[in-house]
Amino acid sequence: MLDPKLLREKPEVIKDSLKKRGSTFDLERLARVDDKRRDLIRQVEAMKNQRNVTSDEIARLRKSGLDGKEKIEQLRDLGRRIEAVGQELRSVEGEWELMSLEVPNIPHDSVPVGTGEEQNEVVRVWGDKPAFDFPPAPHWDLGENLDILDFKRAAKITGSRFTLYKSHGALLERALINFMLDLHVLRHGYTEVLPPFMVNRESMTGTGQLPKFEEELFGLGNPDYFLIPTAEVPVTNIFRDEILKEGDLPIKYVAYTPCFRKEAGAHGKDTRGLTRQHQFNKVELVKFSLPSQSYAELEGLLLDAEDVLKHLAIHYRVSLLSTGDLGFSSAKTYDIEVWLPGQNIYREISSCSNFDEFQARRAKIRYRTGTGRTEYVHTLNGSGLAVGRTVMAVMENFQRSDGTITVPEALRPYMHGIDTILPA
Repeated sequence: MLDPKLLREKPEVIKDSLKKRGSTFDLERLARVDDKRRDLIRQVEAMKNQRNVTSDEIARLRKSGLDGKEKIEQLRDLGRRIEAVGQELRSVEGEWELMSLEVPNIPHDSVPVGTGEEQNEVVRVWGDKPAFDFPPAPHWDLGENLDILDFKRAAKITGSRFTLYKSHGALLERALINFMLDLHVLRHGYTEVLPPFMVNRESMTGTGQLPKFEEELFGLGNPDYFLIPTAEVPVTNIFRDEILKEGDLPIKYVAYTPCFRKEAGAHGKDTRGLTRQHQFNKVELVKFSLPSQSYAELEGLLLDAEDVLKHLAIHYRVSLLSTGDLGFSSAKTYDIEVWLPGQNIYREISSCSNFDEFQARRAKIRYRTGTGRTEYVHTLNGSGLAVGRTVMAVMENFQRSDGTITVPEALRPYMHGIDTILPA
């Protein structure tokens, strides 16, 4: 969430941010609710102060041998008024907090202004598109023909947009997970964690999934837990309600988890094959940074994610998202888009974002400075990478004319030395 002082002292900053994002959030209503909240707080504090004064007066009257009946009745009346106004205050504060949680983050000055993905800026391209002397096939055809991806049986087991991996398909998925984890731990210096795959409502609120995006989550109901949509949620919440040491920052974590998303509103859009699943695996990078260093840390996180594709020798490009395409909690985001020759498109395989203090303020993650003050950390994360989409990229970029798939050299030690994926 944003600093409440911004609303009162610099509302034009938030108005400009909402305009750049194309947001329809009712900022004026929030301001009115905030004004009412603060007025009620003043009323309650004034009455409590008067109650203390009256209590002292009653004590003095009793000490003088007087009954102080009138003052006692005043005290009772103050108690009733404090309770009534306090009840109204609790209601208004609840409304104010809920609205405050739905204000999107302010884009960084370096983010291009735009209405959507059309205004995203390609900042670099790595490698070349592979050349084929045959029409390259999409991964779903390759997977079914090799009998390593089974979409029909997965739909029978659960429903649409689930996948049953088989034989070398399952091995390829597992190999990529282990390869990514080893690369980020051994080469890039992240600490591996394995968090819970279910989180409570407070954790979802801390990273910004709630209350705005509840319809996209798989909630369990009783208990009030959610299946995680990304490891960002449990890993960021490791330090919820904690104060870190300045000297310990930056802290860098990497985690493998399955991810679960309803993908509400995505019916008929990119739903074939592994592109947009309800359940998928991902390796996630998360950083906790000093504010002064967070944008340098973002560039480093981006390079760490890119390094996976460089080791696999897969062509990709990096795009800086415009304000109109920026995620709700993000101040700045880069997308890594991998080339998929079987579909003749680029597909996002990682989003690397800096959230400034937006998530830390919601989750109350702070650090203590050398002078003893506490400040909010900056949180960052990015996929390193989305595993299913990396499987797609390997299959489509390394396919052969006979429908088999060459295993990238970097993965062979993780695939028992296998250099070619043959029919199961």
